[in-house]
Amino acid sequence: MGRTDCRPRSDYYTASIRQRRKPNAEQRRRDLCDAAIELLAADGARGLSHLKVDRKAALPDGTTSFYFRTREALLHAVAARVAELDLADLAYVTGGVSTALLDGGVSTLATVTMSSAAEPGLTRTKARYELLMHANRDPAMAETFRQTIAQMTEMGRLFIVALQPADAAADRALIDDQTFAVLTFINGVLFNFARGDHTVRSAEQLDRFISAIVSGVATETRSPTA
Repeated sequence: MGRTDCRPRSDYYTASIRQRRKPNAEQRRRDLCDAAIELLAADGARGLSHLKVDRKAALPDGTTSFYFRTREALLHAVAARVAELDLADLAYVTGGVSTALLDGGVSTLATVTMSSAAEPGLTRTKARYELLMHANRDPAMAETFRQTIAQMTEMGRLFIVALQPADAAADRALIDDQTFAVLTFINGVLFNFARGDHTVRSAEQLDRFISAIVSGVATETRSPTA
């Protein structure tokens, strides 16, 4: 998922780096990871190197290797940064879900998801899938994503709970099924964005699909033949 700030810039992540003169160590690590996110999106994991991150962040040669001694350490830090940003986006969706479920008549989940179709969100979307491919060969990174997905699933479940009819009895199994179906669909939409497929064109259209999935799963579950 991408941030709701959709400035039309390809250098969203690194634009603010040059404005900081003396960042602390944690901020410098975030800056370097944000520069690496842009490189992953543009060139893929094979095109990532310490020197390229230095140049992208407009920092002295050797800065990245000082903070991340190996390429694997850099990739793991970038995966953690992507997870941090993704969870922050989903927290926006669910943090005030009881009062902020709808944004101009469209769910916040649909709005935030669609922000991943354009910059700066698209850059992170592309980088995320590069990292997921790498995670297939890296158990430690795979564990980072597993933990993130577990947290996102629980946060997504809060969103689905808020969509239940006011007079409906709580049905945990149904809500779990709806959550799985909606998040699986959203993941597919994000993957399509990463590869340039924009069949889903608007938050309104996506919101209709989400509502249809939630209703369809409920209907199938309650059907006598289910």
